[in-house]
Amino acid sequence: MNFLTISSILVVIAAVFLSIFIILTSKKSSIGILWAFFCITPALWGIGTCINSVLPKSEYDIALFWWQFAYTGTIMAPVIFTHFIYKFLNLKKKMSFHLSCLYLLGGIFLFFNWYNNSRFFLGNLRFVFNQFYWVDWIKYKNPVWIIFYIGFYWLLLGYSFLLLIKAYKTITDNIRRNQIKYFILGSIFGWLGTESMFLIPFHIDIYPFFNLSLAFYTIIFAYAIIKYRLMDIKIAITRASLFIAVYTLVLGLPFAVTIWFKSWLMETFGPGWWGAPLGLMAALATVGPFLYIYIQRKAEDKLLKEQRQYQNTLKQASIGMTRIRNLRKLLDLITHIVTKSVKISYAAIYLYNSQTNDYELQVSRDKDRIPIQKIAFDNPLLTWIMVKREPLIYEEIKRQMEDTGDVTSKLLEENMRILTASVIIPSFLEDRFLGFFVLGDKMSGQIYSPEDLNVFQVLASQAALAIENAQFYEDTKEMQAQIAQAEKMATVGTMADGLSHQINNRFYALALITGDSINTVKSTDTSKCTPEVKEMINSLSYALERIQANVLQGGEVVKGILKYTRKGEEGFTELTIDQVLDGTLEMVQYKVKLSEIDIVRDYPKNIPKIYGNLPQLQEVFFNLIDNAYDSIVEKRNLLKEEGYRGKITFTAYPWENKLRIVSEDNGLGIKADQVKKIFTPFFTTKTSTRKGTGLGLYVIRRIITDTHKGQIAFETEYQAGTKFIIDLPVTK
Repeated sequence: MNFLTISSILVVIAAVFLSIFIILTSKKSSIGILWAFFCITPALWGIGTCINSVLPKSEYDIALFWWQFAYTGTIMAPVIFTHFIYKFLNLKKKMSFHLSCLYLLGGIFLFFNWYNNSRFFLGNLRFVFNQFYWVDWIKYKNPVWIIFYIGFYWLLLGYSFLLLIKAYKTITDNIRRNQIKYFILGSIFGWLGTESMFLIPFHIDIYPFFNLSLAFYTIIFAYAIIKYRLMDIKIAITRASLFIAVYTLVLGLPFAVTIWFKSWLMETFGPGWWGAPLGLMAALATVGPFLYIYIQRKAEDKLLKEQRQYQNTLKQASIGMTRIRNLRKLLDLITHIVTKSVKISYAAIYLYNSQTNDYELQVSRDKDRIPIQKIAFDNPLLTWIMVKREPLIYEEIKRQMEDTGDVTSKLLEENMRILTASVIIPSFLEDRFLGFFVLGDKMSGQIYSPEDLNVFQVLASQAALAIENAQFYEDTKEMQAQIAQAEKMATVGTMADGLSHQINNRFYALALITGDSINTVKSTDTSKCTPEVKEMINSLSYALERIQANVLQGGEVVKGILKYTRKGEEGFTELTIDQVLDGTLEMVQYKVKLSEIDIVRDYPKNIPKIYGNLPQLQEVFFNLIDNAYDSIVEKRNLLKEEGYRGKITFTAYPWENKLRIVSEDNGLGIKADQVKKIFTPFFTTKTSTRKGTGLGLYVIRRIITDTHKGQIAFETEYQAGTKFIIDLPVTK
């Protein structure tokens, strides 16, 4: 076994493994499948050279057969490679004719390779390096072989290489440009490795150490095809160069010692001379990985100095974010740090709004761009993120769309294009999808590396916690304000008796004054007055009558408020549902426009009476009607359905020793994510300027369950309406 044997085995393993892996992972990608077929060609070469490298000098005929086998891959490699480049660069106009000619020419060379023991192609073999047979062109100078060599490995591969260079200069797609960089790098590796072995047929005997580069060649291309998110090409070149340098030393030095100092070793160590190079190989193999890692780290620290700086800045920022309680300030800080440190053209943050059930733009940083204000909860882009929980890269999605043409990729590409997003970073808090960051292109034109994406994901995770804290702090402040407002309302309630007494005294005085004035006007003799004076007196009489009517109506309002606020004073008594609803409608008409809706009472007159507290039950139905009215108005404004009119229906019937009362409206209903919060204190679904304190339904449940020992439940469907089901005790 020699170095050619080892390197050939590595070529075969790399090529076969990558071919199978690409087929399994790129089933819908024609680019991937084509490269998987290409990987077969270096595998054929590797099998042929591996077997040749261990054959003794006496096995000439067998060596010739395996060189024919190896050259089967060598002949087809440039053809399939060119086909791959055409496909990748979408050169459809040239593809059909050119490829037909190339495959035909490849078939001709294959014919001569296998015809008559390759007499007109490979010709003769010679034993080289005292190890194996190799093709010898000098002896017979076969014209077919030299035409193949110059035509395929200089002209054809050179043309493909120029196509890549031209595409790199014209394509603006950053990820695609980076892929082309990898292809150019891989092409150089493959060409150098191949050319070093094509020198031996011309009696330029350089040992085929570069045979190993064929393995790197296929790996580089496969990596560029499979991974759309690539490392910077400088890093790839550095890592590959260091790897080759270190492992050439590890594997090559013992072989060089064996070849150059074999005689000296045999004289010095005797029959066990081979132990010295073997020990050297073992020592170098042990030291090699550590040496490679050390040199790689030092080299990458210099190459990635700027990138590491802003990544550290982002990491430090993510640690301190949780101390910021102002949500707006927090979001502004995140976008500022990201855009300034990473130097990107655009950044925006969208957060989930439970009230509207969509993701709304909270902050954006680019004055020349008009961002999308909100994205629906069921948008395919958000659905994909919630399932995958990983970043989205526009160029990657675009490439997948071009390769596969599937509907999902098209929808993702369209939505990311609308958002002008190069990258979308989701922000999760455990299983809750709080929102996402939209990032534009880097101003430097560089790609987002995997390391960048990892840092952004850490930032997004920390931001999720910080955003949750800030939202909780703001919700707490709002709740405290609502509690203060509720306390004010409670104070007003306790003052109702005194206020109503004072107001009624004023109304009583106004009633007396207007009554006396009306009597005086009516008793006045106007027969001798001029028409103008008579008209003025009539107008005055009408105005006084209107004042008197409004004074009486105001007194009724005050009486209703007093009755409404005196909770429990009247105690529990027998009540009909009509008594409850009549008193409720008297009060609610001053808050809602009953003329805009239909109130339907759908129950018989002889149903059992309720045993309850009238003012408290009136409060229950006051809140139900008020909430239903708001829901109806919101639906009318949101959906704008033709012919829509609000309707609240009350039904009642006996149910398990209780009276079941059902209040059903055809309003907007309640969203699914809000259902569990509906009876929570200070939670409200109202979005209008008449937004309440969020205490109504909480108080309703306390009155029904605690005070009246009844039950309350509800059913709802968003955009269809809500139904409240109340069970109250009946008189015994």
